[in-house]
Amino acid sequence: MDLEPWPRRPCPETTGPRYECEISHAADLRTVRAQLRVWAAGGAEGSDADGAVVDDLVVAVDELASNGLRHGRAPVRVLAVRTGRGVLLDVSDGDPRTAPEPAADRDPAFGGMGLRMVAHLSVDRGWTVADDRKHVWARFGAG
Repeated sequence: MDLEPWPRRPCPETTGPRYECEISHAADLRTVRAQLRVWAAGGAEGSDADGAVVDDLVVAVDELASNGLRHGRAPVRVLAVRTGRGVLLDVSDGDPRTAPEPAADRDPAFGGMGLRMVAHLSVDRGWTVADDRKHVWARFGAG
């Protein structure tokens, strides 16, 4: 896999049904995961039958939002938008100075593999700074 799976580039502009929330504590992630599953399943008529896109989206929001809380600055904002080609996920935090850095040469038993996992699950990804916030984004679904 690419050693730098998070290129710096703007988040794609898109319109469509949205899910938005703001979290300040890791304990909030349980509620976010449940709400996101309901939201994503509500528009799943074009997704694969086994719900893999929904599962990938939930894993990604958990990894990216927890990274934002751990390495960035709260509150973390989660935005998911349904597009004609899947779902775009944008997770932002209040630390625009620190780029997402995938773990390198680390035993996976010690963690830090979330960015690589999300890069593997997504069809496109990147990060940017906008409005004094770092935005880490990934797109799921059809390429």
